[in-house]
Amino acid sequence: MPNPAAPTADAGHGVHPFPHRHLTGIFGLQPWEIGFLLDEAEQWIALNRGTAKHDNRLAGLTVINAFFENSTRTLLSFEIAGKRLGADVVNMSVAQSSVKKGETLIDTAMTLNAMRADVIVIRHEASGAVQLIADKVDCPVLNAGDGRHEHPTQGLLDALTIRRRKGRIAGLVVAICGDVLHSRVARSNILALTALAAEVRVVGPPTLIPAAIERMGVKRFTDFDAGLDGADVVMMLRLQRERMSGGFVPSPREYHALYGLTPERLARAAPDALVMHPGPMNRGVEIASSVADDPLRSAITEQVEMGVAVRMACLDVLTRARRGIEGWA
Repeated sequence: MPNPAAPTADAGHGVHPFPHRHLTGIFGLQPWEIGFLLDEAEQWIALNRGTAKHDNRLAGLTVINAFFENSTRTLLSFEIAGKRLGADVVNMSVAQSSVKKGETLIDTAMTLNAMRADVIVIRHEASGAVQLIADKVDCPVLNAGDGRHEHPTQGLLDALTIRRRKGRIAGLVVAICGDVLHSRVARSNILALTALAAEVRVVGPPTLIPAAIERMGVKRFTDFDAGLDGADVVMMLRLQRERMSGGFVPSPREYHALYGLTPERLARAAPDALVMHPGPMNRGVEIASSVADDPLRSAITEQVEMGVAVRMACLDVLTRARRGIEGWA
């Protein structure tokens, strides 16, 4: 679903459709730049649903997936995206890397740069680590999640899922529920969805909502039922216990009773409300299985599908200058 209002280099506006060398976050992107990436992802959905899932436009280019933090779906999604575009894809194993031997992040960045990669995809447990590497290398860098900071491709794929299922984003009420405090997914979604004129609510226990979150243009709810009232999209977040120290929540059972999405609670949202979750899910904690597996309301598996298309679009767009594409060099 193209965005006709998006300025482009050949639309008489004199504005490049995506003038950024890296994609380290949604922060700083203009609405039409976000829309441009979503539009670019649309073409790859059809290819990925076909039999011949291959395009050679990145043939000869090397993509390094440097994941300093464990991942399954994001790493696999980026690997599939790169290979379907014809790139040589190398996955860097942190367990076997020199980082475990005491090498600094900057030294690692310089090592990767010396290998003449054409794109580096980075996931790191420290906020800001991706930008640090981006400042030191000669090729485009794509953020696959850094600490509590951002996860831009997740924000983009969620926006694409919503736009395809609802036909629009502007004017929709989106409730982002659960562990907002520790969630880079929540941050990227807030930035993307508010930029695209959605009304965003954050819903969760007081201990799991950042202070002054309203400055991001969202509405804050600690009453789960009130936060769900009339919502068009309900996006659940998992409890990130690996990032918690101290008593943020009671037991998982009590958390589910207060903030778990059940069919009864979902009934408070709009009748056609979309249910989303970035995964991995804690079934029976933040979401009931009957809701997660609802064939009409749940878009969770569709989010995974959109992830591959969005990452293909990002790899394509970020490498156009290196490939000498006219208007991008």
